[in-house]
Amino acid sequence: MFIRRLSKMLLVISVVVAVFTPALVFAQQRTSATIVSPWEVASADPVVSGFAIKKLQFMENLVDADAQGSLRSGLATDWSSSDDGLTWTFTLREGVRFHDGSEFNSANAATALNRSFEQPGVLSKAPITSITAGEGTIIVELERAFASLPALLAHATTIIPAPGALDADGVPAELIGTGPFRVTEFSPPQAIEMARFDEYWGSVPKLETASYLAAGRAETRALLAESGDADLVFTLDPAGYARLGNVAEVETVAVPIPRAVALKVNASHPFLNDPRARKALSLAIDRAGIAMAITRFPESAATQLFPPALGGWHDETLDPLETDPEAARALLSELGWSKGDDNILMRDGERFALELRTFPDRPELPLIAAALQDQWRAIGVELEVTVANYSIIPEGHKDGTLEVALYARNYALTPDPIGTVLQDFGKGGGDWGAMGWESEAVAEALERIASSADDDQRAEAIGLVASTLQTELPVIPISWYQHTVSIAKGLQDVVIDPLQRSYGLSEISWAE
Repeated sequence: MFIRRLSKMLLVISVVVAVFTPALVFAQQRTSATIVSPWEVASADPVVSGFAIKKLQFMENLVDADAQGSLRSGLATDWSSSDDGLTWTFTLREGVRFHDGSEFNSANAATALNRSFEQPGVLSKAPITSITAGEGTIIVELERAFASLPALLAHATTIIPAPGALDADGVPAELIGTGPFRVTEFSPPQAIEMARFDEYWGSVPKLETASYLAAGRAETRALLAESGDADLVFTLDPAGYARLGNVAEVETVAVPIPRAVALKVNASHPFLNDPRARKALSLAIDRAGIAMAITRFPESAATQLFPPALGGWHDETLDPLETDPEAARALLSELGWSKGDDNILMRDGERFALELRTFPDRPELPLIAAALQDQWRAIGVELEVTVANYSIIPEGHKDGTLEVALYARNYALTPDPIGTVLQDFGKGGGDWGAMGWESEAVAEALERIASSADDDQRAEAIGLVASTLQTELPVIPISWYQHTVSIAKGLQDVVIDPLQRSYGLSEISWAE
């Protein structure tokens, strides 16, 4: 409904083996597959690692979504709200069992959802007053109407673990769910072995087993694909993607997705608390050059925060973000900055020096950070780059030490983007959104979007949000994202999910 043209991006790749393979090796490959991505599974807790767990189909949500972003049944077969919109009832699927043989029911669903609601995350942004177990149902009471609730229950942090997975404190400590694959060995944070769950309530996978490896270095992932040690590899760096395009044994695919590479700015920082300062930093960014030289997808240069793949959230009427270093220097001069002896700007005895935090899991980020160092130095801003685990960004948000962060944000973590946007730009901001910035007009517009099912009212409110973010720049867009994947020849029925909710393991098989 909200994610335009995703049906055109949905790629179902069926390929046949083009080379002779020894019979024994081929027979082994036909029942198993190895998946590699950058994302560690650091915990069995969905609140911590749900985005990685969900992709591997161990645990499931009450509400699911297809690759076009349309909601569909998951562990709930249907749902409805009362006339006043304050009570939602979710009817649970019958006959579902967890991997340990225990029964899925309303009690364990309510336990998981209440825990998710009590933790920081997308569900905590909903106006929920209670989540209770009914007879084969989950009942959610609200303070006010909130039409987007079903979409939030499709978020990865709301997947349902088995009661037997919980430790003495009620924290999930094992990967036990209801999904089509069950975990046979978990070596956190990098490796997981899994097997088909033959008692799965839905269609049983064609693969008997699968392996998952989190490989942080892009070079490693590309080499695993090239050598044949990995069958499905996600998030390739531009050099690896280009090289694999010449390898006969693999197929390479790039899919535009609703993700943006952006700078999170601490708008309460004395150097950054004026919108003119943030605009100056934006004007200094050569987005076209970054798209050409680093991401190598020229069409990915961002003219606004929300990518075209995000449908109604992408506003083609907005004045596009531009590159103009001279205009940037003029704005900074208005703010009282002047060049020091080493060409770094000075004001009241302080150098315009900032720390940028980023992480290597997405291989283009450190390269973009290095480009920003050069581009900002050209207008007199000194940038120190720190590359570490991605957790340094939310940690810096919480303790107030973050100045600038570079990351990639998926705005379709919930099928209705309002779930993510509300988390990032609602009151108080969010770990991966606004910091030190708040707009009452935006907060009110987000509430209208979340509570209304009227398309015209939503469109008007979405326009206000998009235009305010374009003007105020609490987050500075740099590029839109291309999801790069390599697929071993012979692996068929591979679905590249533009919402990045699943690796599609339950669908794939080997050509015979």
